[in-house]
Amino acid sequence: MKVPAELVGTRVTRTAFDHQVRISFTDHAPDGHIRVDGELVIETPFTLTDASGHQALLTPATGPSLAPLLGLFARTVTESEVTGLGALSLCFDDGTRLSVEPHSDDESWSLTGSGIDPVLIGPGGETDWQH
Repeated sequence: MKVPAELVGTRVTRTAFDHQVRISFTDHAPDGHIRVDGELVIETPFTLTDASGHQALLTPATGPSLAPLLGLFARTVTESEVTGLGALSLCFDDGTRLSVEPHSDDESWSLTGSGIDPVLIGPGGETDWQH
């Protein structure tokens, strides 16, 4: 699978919560056409660390406790990394970091959309990451 480096430079255009957490990303090419239009779906607990180092463990389907994610709206991705068996780390222009680890029993995260290669991290994680 390919590390989603195309997310660098995209902005968060939407956050949505139900039994999953959904974060939409968009970026335009210099000619005005859409370069990336993607959606990250998180299905397992993850962490959000703000610029001051305060770390929140967030779990999908927990309603108001997901409020810290609202601060990502209109933020720009400055770094996108996948390590190990599929641990996703996204850094944003305000210093916030979102981290999702693979889960032993469930799909932890997926990324779909145009301008990016699809990624699905199944139970136990995935190998053979390409940069």
